Amino acid sequence: MNIIATKLRHPSWRSSAGLIIVMPALMAAYPVYAQAADDSINSAAKITDANKYDQAQAAETTAETLQTVTVSARRRDENAQNVPVAISVLSGKTLEDQRVYTVQDLQQLLPNTTVTLAQPRQASIGVRGIGNNSGNSDGIDGSVGIYLDNVYLGRASMAVTDLLDIDQIALLRGPQGTLFGKNTTAGLLNISTREPTFTPENSIEAAAGSHGYYQGKATVSGPISATLAGRLTVTDTHQDGNVENLANGENLNGGTRRGIRGQLLYKPDDSFSLRLIADYSEENFTNGVPVLYSIGPTVNGVNKYLAVSKLLGNEPVTNPDLYRLNFNGNQNVSVHQGGASAEANWRLTDGFKLTSVTAWRYWDYTPVNGVFAPTLVNYGTSDNDNQFSQEVRLASPTGGAFDYVVGAYYFHQHLNNDTFLDYGPKADIGIVGKNLGILNNVISNSPGEIDTNSYALFAQDTWHATSRFDVTTGLRGTYEEKSGWVNREAPLNTLPGTAPYWSTFGLSPYDSGNLTIHNFSPSALLNLSYKLDQDVLGYVTLSHGEKSGGLSIVGVSNAPALGSSSLLIGPERANSAELGIKSELLDRRLQINANLFWTGVNNYQATTFLAGANGVSLPTLVNVGDVRSRGAELEVKAKPSQGLTLGFNTSFTDATYLSYEKAPCPAEIADLPHAPASCNLTGQPLAGVPRWTANLSAEYQYRVSDNVNQYVAGSYAWRSSTFGAADNSIYSEIPAYGLVNLATGWRVNLNGNQSWELSLWARNLLDKHYYLAVYSAGAGTQASGLYYNASVGQSRTLGVTARYNF
Repeated sequence: MNIIATKLRHPSWRSSAGLIIVMPALMAAYPVYAQAADDSINSAAKITDANKYDQAQAAETTAETLQTVTVSARRRDENAQNVPVAISVLSGKTLEDQRVYTVQDLQQLLPNTTVTLAQPRQASIGVRGIGNNSGNSDGIDGSVGIYLDNVYLGRASMAVTDLLDIDQIALLRGPQGTLFGKNTTAGLLNISTREPTFTPENSIEAAAGSHGYYQGKATVSGPISATLAGRLTVTDTHQDGNVENLANGENLNGGTRRGIRGQLLYKPDDSFSLRLIADYSEENFTNGVPVLYSIGPTVNGVNKYLAVSKLLGNEPVTNPDLYRLNFNGNQNVSVHQGGASAEANWRLTDGFKLTSVTAWRYWDYTPVNGVFAPTLVNYGTSDNDNQFSQEVRLASPTGGAFDYVVGAYYFHQHLNNDTFLDYGPKADIGIVGKNLGILNNVISNSPGEIDTNSYALFAQDTWHATSRFDVTTGLRGTYEEKSGWVNREAPLNTLPGTAPYWSTFGLSPYDSGNLTIHNFSPSALLNLSYKLDQDVLGYVTLSHGEKSGGLSIVGVSNAPALGSSSLLIGPERANSAELGIKSELLDRRLQINANLFWTGVNNYQATTFLAGANGVSLPTLVNVGDVRSRGAELEVKAKPSQGLTLGFNTSFTDATYLSYEKAPCPAEIADLPHAPASCNLTGQPLAGVPRWTANLSAEYQYRVSDNVNQYVAGSYAWRSSTFGAADNSIYSEIPAYGLVNLATGWRVNLNGNQSWELSLWARNLLDKHYYLAVYSAGAGTQASGLYYNASVGQSRTLGVTARYNF
């Protein structure tokens, strides 16, 4: 197959920000159909054939009712309104129209969802307040499971990349362990990409915007033979940063991402299909660069952070809203990841369906993070993560009194990491307060390793007791074992005679020995649903979810003082109850879905900052105690007139620590003389959980002429204030904020099946300064005092996108 490579550049873009468009010459032999704007801003119908895209787009412009949304939340294709689960769905076209291409922006569309992101490794997704603060933990699973084309991603960080060629994203709220590959205690994000098509479907797209934004995409899809279809998608994205570094004039918080995904779909007949997927992506950027959010209190007229800055010859920018810093150190993150999967489906006799999903993925992460300046310290944790999974499911035919899904699942993960501290030539001044020659130019490395093996059997069945009343039960048994170790190597570049001080500054060699943990984790579900009438479904759900324990292998933490048993983390258990209603009213012009929920979590797993050697605040993985989350959610979709679609969702969440007696102390306490070693947060709200969220969207589609269609779309996403750091310090509070996004576009049909699409868009139109995460700085010491850093959101970005379908 011949390859044609074209690289486009604009003079104002960096040389690394080109688009590499890879297009098999084979596609020129096929008639091509446009991949049209088939659905509205809140529609998520799974349409994968190019002819259907055209038909759906034309129908949507003139439709007077809401489109049906098909999901596979119960491992079957079903109308979302008939599934008694709190589920929200976004179509790929919605993401494209709104220019949503990253996981962190999904919280602007999905209800009761929080994405915390400092850097890719420090990423976590929280649903209903659960799962927000386990971001940089290499030894545990997330409370919210993430699936990509039916493959479980072993860490949330694997999803922090461009969302390529997406067909649908579905968010399931509440424990979801009985049917999906890994137990989850808070929810599940199910990402599905577009499949290869047996009708040719090809496009080239380029977008340019402010802050040096550039994105190029190309997709080719079509038949290779009568039984084999292929699909290839490539993308290249670049954006300059929006954080100005006064030290050298550079802009940080930007970079370049590239990705490619290739697929084959083999369908010899209606009884068998095999889908093969391979993908690769790489990122080099300064995203997540921390701005100084707060310097903590002044004690006796002295702020320790400012005092240390002065000793180091650094004048920090203390107003985070300026999106500026004064930092002469290195800051860069490099991520390489990819994988391959094979999904086979057999339609057996009597309507049974057998599914096998085999997958392998890897994720490599290399950071460089400076503190104050390179004269003090560069630090971070590099990761190499490999996983393999195998799932087999059997689904019974539907239409009878009973239907069910049963299966087995295996997951293996191998992870290596290395936590490093590279002290600079003025480290003693910054940490000790004077030059003793103990830490200057010293290098400390703490490598770790963990192996995970997980085995599960699961079953879920539905008894259709009457034509209106269903009873669904589910059960999953998971056995998981983890083994690993973490060491701290002897420090390098130390001076003679400094060994007696090593333990004081956390430099003494340490070997944890072999660490092992194993758990049997059951999950269970009882769901009762009743059709109040043809268009109104009521349901009640009781569920139990567990995720296994883990190992804390990010550095040695406080293990030298507390023993290696402190590195073992117990399992997290959740019990949940939900009462909900789903309705389609006014001849399918209006959908109203609402629910009340309650979740209690025992042994909540989270990363917190605890004081270690010399007062250094170390990120430590622990079971913090018990948590309760309760609240209400509402989703409304409406089609008040032809071509106009409205959407609204809101949530109220009361997420509280029921017990957390050994929490980290906030700066207002920890920076005072005779401060306690820990504080009690029992009865306090969870950090990073807004009490209220609300998202409003609207789209109007209309026909300009016989061959021109236009759409106008807008959204507003609002979140109430919340504590940012795990210590609930007033110095870490994130104020309430709202973001406005607008877009308009035209689709021009040409001769045959060719078309042009042109769109104008604005992200964060009002240029609101907001923060994706606020956290207690990991280098807080007795000399510097506690302070807080933050990762900032994107500034206003205005742009234009052109797309050619042929």
